[in-house]
Amino acid sequence: MSTRQSNEIAAISPGAHAPLSKYERLITRAKQVVPPALTVVVHPCDETSLRGPLEAAEAGIIKPILVGPVAKISAVAREHHLDISRFEIVDVPHSDAAAAKGVQLIRESKGELLMKGSLHTDELMREVTSSTTGLRTARRISHVFIMDVPNYPETLFITDAAINIFPDLDAKRDIIQNAIDLFTQVGLGVPRVAILSAVETVTSKIPSTIEAAALCKMADRGQITGGLLDGPLAFDNAIDPEAARIKGIRSEVAGRAQILVVPDLEAGNMLAKNLIFMAKADSAGLVLGARVPIILTSRADSVRARMASCAAAVLFADSRRRKAALPAA
Repeated sequence: MSTRQSNEIAAISPGAHAPLSKYERLITRAKQVVPPALTVVVHPCDETSLRGPLEAAEAGIIKPILVGPVAKISAVAREHHLDISRFEIVDVPHSDAAAAKGVQLIRESKGELLMKGSLHTDELMREVTSSTTGLRTARRISHVFIMDVPNYPETLFITDAAINIFPDLDAKRDIIQNAIDLFTQVGLGVPRVAILSAVETVTSKIPSTIEAAALCKMADRGQITGGLLDGPLAFDNAIDPEAARIKGIRSEVAGRAQILVVPDLEAGNMLAKNLIFMAKADSAGLVLGARVPIILTSRADSVRARMASCAAAVLFADSRRRKAALPAA
């Protein structure tokens, strides 16, 4: 193993003895290993949405192309003393036009990543999911929260808490596969995936328990690959070893989950926000399943979380690019 490979593993491995937090491992690896990704930033027209990509550019993680009304972007930059002189700005009149133009630039291969600015998520996703001019693939589009929860030793993924409201079994298969692919391709290893419900036993009275059991069987049959699945699991016995022991649950996932798959958007959104506001967790986030990773940020995100979102997207895009470049067997 080369010195560079050893350094990469030390920077990203959850078990490494380096003095790096969960997000810092992602950020460090993105800085050291991957070239900056050309990133189309859609409508960065307030301080938070403009400062985020500029800081990620300063760190050497991305190269932003700013898409929006040039007068607004310039005014925000002047007001908050942000230097945008070295970045390309694509002038469009308003947020709807910025979303359409951003997606168009991706379709024209003029960017590797798409990043949400100060427009509403629905505006951007309407263009992304357009059947004629959008960025759809054969895979269902879904969102993953990348959580850094104090006192939990693992980087915790929660999916889907932002895009799919009541996903059916086929959609959940894609949601899980998207999360597994992200986990593995940013260098975190083989994930332990807990499919959540209210209880850990299969019962016809709670449909999500039946779907959890079916998804585990789909993994056994190779319809979901790359992760270790268990479910149904209640939240406590998914993340707490003692709770799993008391319930007599013996699996590689129970008590040690790294990906939490929620029954529906309502449950996922409440879980993620509970961790953010009650447990003081940081939350980065990406939309997956489109032609490129999409960086979704909110005004409440810390600088560190924004940087982690960019780092995860860059690592994921680089992994996909390298896989695509491999010759066919």
